Amino acid sequence: MAEITRDALIGDILDAHPDVAPFLLEMGMHCLGCPSARGESLEQACMVHGVDVEEILEKMNSAI
Repeated sequence: MAEITRDALIGDILDAHPDVAPFLLEMGMHCLGCPSARGESLEQACMVHGVDVEEILEKMNSAI
Protein backbone atom coordinates (compact mmCIF):
# COMPACT_ATOMS: atom_id res chain seq x y z
CA MET A 1 0.00 0.00 0.00
CA ALA A 2 1.81 3.07 -1.26
CA GLU A 3 -0.77 5.57 -0.02
CA ILE A 4 -3.52 5.22 2.54
CA THR A 5 -7.00 5.97 1.20
CA ARG A 6 -10.36 6.51 2.87
CA ASP A 7 -11.53 3.11 1.59
CA ALA A 8 -8.55 1.20 3.00
CA LEU A 9 -9.41 -1.29 5.74
CA ILE A 10 -7.93 -0.60 9.18
CA GLY A 11 -6.41 -4.10 9.23
CA ASP A 12 -4.72 -3.56 5.86
CA ILE A 13 -3.42 -0.15 6.95
CA LEU A 14 -1.93 -1.59 10.14
CA ASP A 15 -0.42 -4.58 8.32
CA ALA A 16 1.29 -2.31 5.78
CA HIS A 17 2.12 0.61 8.09
CA PRO A 18 2.06 -0.38 11.79
CA ASP A 19 3.75 2.92 12.62
CA VAL A 20 0.47 4.80 12.01
CA ALA A 21 -1.28 3.05 14.91
CA PRO A 22 -0.76 6.08 17.21
CA PHE A 23 -2.89 8.21 14.86
CA LEU A 24 -5.76 5.74 15.20
CA LEU A 25 -5.34 5.55 18.97
CA GLU A 26 -5.30 9.35 19.12
CA MET A 27 -8.70 9.52 17.40
CA GLY A 28 -10.17 7.18 20.03
CA MET A 29 -9.90 3.88 18.21
CA HIS A 30 -8.51 1.84 21.08
CA CYS A 31 -9.39 -1.71 20.01
CA LEU A 32 -7.17 -1.91 16.94
CA GLY A 33 -6.89 -5.67 17.18
CA CYS A 34 -10.58 -6.52 17.41
CA PRO A 35 -12.02 -8.17 14.28
CA SER A 36 -14.71 -5.57 13.66
CA ALA A 37 -12.26 -2.66 13.87
CA ARG A 38 -9.78 -4.34 11.52
CA GLY A 39 -12.57 -4.88 8.98
CA GLU A 40 -13.75 -1.25 8.95
CA SER A 41 -12.61 1.21 6.35
CA LEU A 42 -10.78 4.30 7.55
CA GLU A 43 -13.77 6.39 6.49
CA GLN A 44 -16.17 4.24 8.53
CA ALA A 45 -13.91 4.44 11.58
CA CYS A 46 -13.71 8.22 11.25
CA MET A 47 -17.50 8.50 11.07
CA VAL A 48 -17.91 6.39 14.21
CA HIS A 49 -15.30 8.40 16.13
CA GLY A 50 -16.28 11.86 14.82
CA VAL A 51 -12.96 12.49 13.06
CA ASP A 52 -12.40 14.31 9.76
CA VAL A 53 -11.18 11.60 7.38
CA GLU A 54 -9.23 14.10 5.26
CA GLU A 55 -7.34 15.35 8.31
CA ILE A 56 -6.28 11.87 9.44
CA LEU A 57 -5.40 10.86 5.87
CA GLU A 58 -3.07 13.82 5.61
CA LYS A 59 -1.38 12.97 8.92
CA MET A 60 -1.02 9.29 8.12
CA ASN A 61 0.22 9.73 4.56
CA SER A 62 2.73 12.35 5.72
CA ALA A 63 4.05 9.84 8.24
CA ILE A 64 4.59 7.10 5.68
